[in-house]
Amino acid sequence: MQNLPLSQRGIDIFFIFIFLTFAVTSGISDAVPTLGIPVRPDSPYYWGRANFWYANNCDPLILNAPVWMRFVTGLSAFVYGPFYLVLAFALYRGKNWIQLPAVVYATAISVITGVVVFGVEFFGEPEWRCLNPAKFLAFNLPYVIIPLLLLIRMRKPMPFTRRF
Repeated sequence: MQNLPLSQRGIDIFFIFIFLTFAVTSGISDAVPTLGIPVRPDSPYYWGRANFWYANNCDPLILNAPVWMRFVTGLSAFVYGPFYLVLAFALYRGKNWIQLPAVVYATAISVITGVVVFGVEFFGEPEWRCLNPAKFLAFNLPYVIIPLLLLIRMRKPMPFTRRF
């Protein structure tokens, strides 16, 4: 068995681009509530003002993050964010050892984001419910759909190889 070159793994090029983008966005937007940076239009921090643009009239869990949400965003900023870099590297190099960590990550983020956060945003207490579903889904749904696609990509043993 031999690894396919990246040029023959177009889906991995797509994933590399997405996960590098996720690394940046996780580090920027999720670090803000985690670190207690004020999310206000007059925040002394640029990223606080940028997060306000997204969260205002859309996402009260980011606008006034409760402690449990700060744990969720902290997990995204400081665990998933660096993992996206490792994942992009492994996809680029065709490293089969990434399969199990990728499955664990995809499962965890699907449950934490897809079930817990989306559940609270759409079915939770009124003060935490999403105010603009279209905007919320545009910004957050990729963080659930892409990991599910990654699960499908990683379903076979030795995902970067083929038989000759």
